[in-house]
Amino acid sequence: MADAYPSPGTLPAHAPHMARPGFGKRNAPGQEPRRGDDFVHLRPREASIAAFIDRLPEGAAVDGKSLAAQLPDYGQAACLTALRRLAEAGHLRRFQVTVKSEDGSSRWVTRTFFSRTPRDDSWWEAVRRGDVPVDEGSSSPAGEPVGDQACAPGDSPASRTEVVPAPVAGDVTRRPRSRAYGLLASLGLADPRMTLSAADCAALAPLVEPWFERGVTDGEFVRIMTAGLPPEVLYAAGFTRRRLREKLPPEVREHTAPRWPHMLLECVVCRAPGTAEALPAGICGACRGETPPRPDPCRTLADDVRVRVDRLRAINRQRERTART
Repeated sequence: MADAYPSPGTLPAHAPHMARPGFGKRNAPGQEPRRGDDFVHLRPREASIAAFIDRLPEGAAVDGKSLAAQLPDYGQAACLTALRRLAEAGHLRRFQVTVKSEDGSSRWVTRTFFSRTPRDDSWWEAVRRGDVPVDEGSSSPAGEPVGDQACAPGDSPASRTEVVPAPVAGDVTRRPRSRAYGLLASLGLADPRMTLSAADCAALAPLVEPWFERGVTDGEFVRIMTAGLPPEVLYAAGFTRRRLREKLPPEVREHTAPRWPHMLLECVVCRAPGTAEALPAGICGACRGETPPRPDPCRTLADDVRVRVDRLRAINRQRERTART
């Protein structure tokens, strides 16, 4: 489908502005595949800017100034307003995240999470906690890591799903292959000494399932199975069977650590940190115009004392009138 949004929704010819290392855009998990009508529910300006942000790579700068520099049709104020409306519509949230520096110290960075699928406050709060709800049937963009978890070598999203041709009538050999079967078959590609036959892969596949239950990724599995091989493997199937049993990792508690580092919600407009209750739709009360007016800075202490004295005098006069009656 052709792009339904104005020209600002497309990437410029020059390279996009990138944020400082650790900062910038992050793709939210659980998004639906990209479609031409993703942002038709937004106003034209917001739809155009949303389409532009959606196509930016991770780590790109997504502040008002950077967007205005790349979108000649819109100024900085317009981009800031668009970011606020995108947050209100559920497409965008900003989080302060603690990350480890090379020297081992921790530092705070600001990351802008963008979802082409609009989400409510409870979903974004789950993202902040690390308890990310991924809708059934949805997925992250192909080739993009979720959050801070980059795919290790041999552990790309493509390696986790094998496209199998449709079975041919009468052909019993072409059956859907499991994840375990595909990983065993790939060992020979990682190291020829570990080449297995189709029958070997089918027979050994049940022994791989406990590895998945312990949270081992595809890349980790291949590395463990092919590390430290002897100069010659005479019987690859027997050698693999022994490794599957002897190198099985221990059981661990489920998800004891958060999926992302410690995260705080941040106002999209003024970037003040706060809780989900204090920042509905990712915007603080002050930026929504709901904060009570501040005291007049020109008011002096003497003014406050005078008001208190007047109140006390009024109370005393009322008491005197009451006593007379």
